[in-house]
Amino acid sequence: MKRAIYPGSFDPVTFGHVDMIERSAKMVDELVVAVLINSAKNPLFSVKERVSMLDEITGHIPNIRITSFDGLLIDYAREVDASIIVRGLRAVTDFEYELQIAQTNRIVNSKVDTVFLTTSLEYAYLSSTIVKEVASYGGDISHFVPEQLIGRIYEKYSRE
Repeated sequence: MKRAIYPGSFDPVTFGHVDMIERSAKMVDELVVAVLINSAKNPLFSVKERVSMLDEITGHIPNIRITSFDGLLIDYAREVDASIIVRGLRAVTDFEYELQIAQTNRIVNSKVDTVFLTTSLEYAYLSSTIVKEVASYGGDISHFVPEQLIGRIYEKYSRE
C-alpha cells in the first residue's frame, strides 16, 4: 500500500490546503493528513479543533485519515508507515526551506521520499497567516477558507 503523509499546522484550514489534500489523495492509496502539535506556537485553534475541521472539510475524500502528531515528522512518517511526505510550494522561498528539510529527512530515513506539489495558481498567495490577519480586522475571508469555517474563525477574534 502506498501511504503518504501531508503535514501542517492547518490553523486554519484554507482552500490551498484542501486543494493539496484532494490532489495528493489521488496519487496514493492512503493519505494521512497530520496536524502538527507545536508547543512553540500559539495557534488560533486547538489541535482537536483543527483535526475536527479537517475531518469535516475532507469528508468527501474516501482515502484519507486525519491525525495529529508532535516531534519530528520523519519519526511520525515511520510510525504511520508512510513512504512519502507531501509538501506544497507556493514560491521559490518555500522551496529553499522545504528542500533542506527534505534532504535532512532523507538522511534520517532513506525509505521516505518528499514529493513537492506546486500550489494551484489561484491559491499561490494564500496562507493561514493571511487568513488570520484579514479575519482579525473583520475583513472578508470567504475567498480563502471553506464556508463552514468562516464563523468559527471570526468567533475566535470576537472573544478577545
